[in-house]
Amino acid sequence: MNKRYNQTLPDLLSEMVQRFGDRTFVIDHTSRRTYREFAADVMQAAKGLHALGVRRGDKVALLMGNQIEWLVIHFAVASLGAVLVPINTWWKRRELEHALHDSASSVLCMVDKYLNNDYVGTLNECGDLKALFPQLRQIVYLGQQAPAHGMPYAQMLAGGAAVPDSLITELASAVSPQDHAMYMFTSGSTARPKLAQLHHFGVIGNPYSIGERMHLTEHDRVLIPVSLFWAYACVNALFAAMSHGSSVVIQYNFSADEALRLIEAERCTAVYTLPNIMLSLYAQPDWKQRDLSSWRTGICRTQVLPLAVEMGARDAITSYGLTEGYGNSCTSDASWPLEVRLRGSGKPLPGTEIEIVDPKTHEPLAAGVAGEIRMRGFVTSGYFNDPVRTAEAIDQDGWFYTGDLAVFDELGILQFRSRIKELIKTGGINVTPADVEEALEEHPDVRQAIVVGVPDAQRDEIVAAMVVLQPGSSLTAAELLDHCKQSVATYKIPRHLQFVASHEVPLTDTGKVSKLLVQKQLTATYQAGSKA
Repeated sequence: MNKRYNQTLPDLLSEMVQRFGDRTFVIDHTSRRTYREFAADVMQAAKGLHALGVRRGDKVALLMGNQIEWLVIHFAVASLGAVLVPINTWWKRRELEHALHDSASSVLCMVDKYLNNDYVGTLNECGDLKALFPQLRQIVYLGQQAPAHGMPYAQMLAGGAAVPDSLITELASAVSPQDHAMYMFTSGSTARPKLAQLHHFGVIGNPYSIGERMHLTEHDRVLIPVSLFWAYACVNALFAAMSHGSSVVIQYNFSADEALRLIEAERCTAVYTLPNIMLSLYAQPDWKQRDLSSWRTGICRTQVLPLAVEMGARDAITSYGLTEGYGNSCTSDASWPLEVRLRGSGKPLPGTEIEIVDPKTHEPLAAGVAGEIRMRGFVTSGYFNDPVRTAEAIDQDGWFYTGDLAVFDELGILQFRSRIKELIKTGGINVTPADVEEALEEHPDVRQAIVVGVPDAQRDEIVAAMVVLQPGSSLTAAELLDHCKQSVATYKIPRHLQFVASHEVPLTDTGKVSKLLVQKQLTATYQAGSKA
């Protein structure tokens, strides 16, 4: 990779077309594109979006499953100097309303349906979109069902016919490495998701080093079974591969059987996994009968690395990261002995400084002493339109405080310990307790809900809730969970729920709810139920 010419998304695409134009770049469930063909699609989409009025600095929201058009829109938006806002495909009405409002998006690109989600129906539930989101000028959709005021994707493409290619090329050349490329939603500990501002130089530069740690080349083919709306996929995996001229295979929606089929049929050499994905792959009874000999590397959590190696990914690496750090900030290296990779999450990537500090004083701690992780370098410049939470997370010296506890061992390898914040991480997905508490308390029979994460061998943590009902209520757990399913994403629904009387809620000495004691109690009842 030539670092002088690839610090923006349009420049990187241009470089890859020049170097590997006829190589396959992306494969989805219906088609595939070479780098050259993909660039032509991007040009057409950029012209269409420009004809709609998308200009430098505008926000374009994207609600779509894993398919080629997701990536086409991504690069088309970047070519105009605009900012992409990926939206979680699992989100429900309230979450979607927050996303469109908080991002101030002027255009929404979407599919009408994805899996069991009817997004047109969800938008209809919102009511008058022009009144709710006055900044939202246009909705562009793929599919058969049209949202109110929606424009078919094909019509958007056709509308750009009069826009000269030279104009898009000129706009793309004006994009700076310091410009915002994406606003990525990231969960907070007690409030609704924030929008982390990610820059072109970081979106490319940080994943490039991750690809180096995996030893990727233009001959590799990377399977991405993870949803593209996460930074782990659309920043980390995508640009680790692309910056090395590799191909990407994007799985439409994850199933273990289909993922194994794709590894075998497409000769994938690397796979991006989360703990639940790795466990699902290993649990497939026929994996030993499949030809997985192409699979050599990828990223997984330390605790499931032995499973990946057993399945053939002998050079798989471990990592630590978060959205604000462009996907991953620490990784191990494929060349390290397995016993070293198993020690933890690896070492900081080039361009990122990481220190372990006292959570209260912020003084650096010695090796072997656990403290809070703080980072600077390839980290977000702040949260969009949220100076308060930006100031809480980033100090005057540029250090970003993660709220995570870890230790550097004697080899300089990061070993993650736990979270200071209340954020729940279940199966690699972040959940804000306040989101779930609000959904539970919307039920008229619920008086109080306290949500925490409790340890789980397969998912790291599961969402658990302690609930106080209104006097006289006969509400059942099944009824309450059905209520939750109508308002929040599936991964936020509690897997363990306990009803208690109001006087049974653990309190601190000052009369506040003790989430530590709630977590301890729910952990005990969850573990007891698991053993029963």
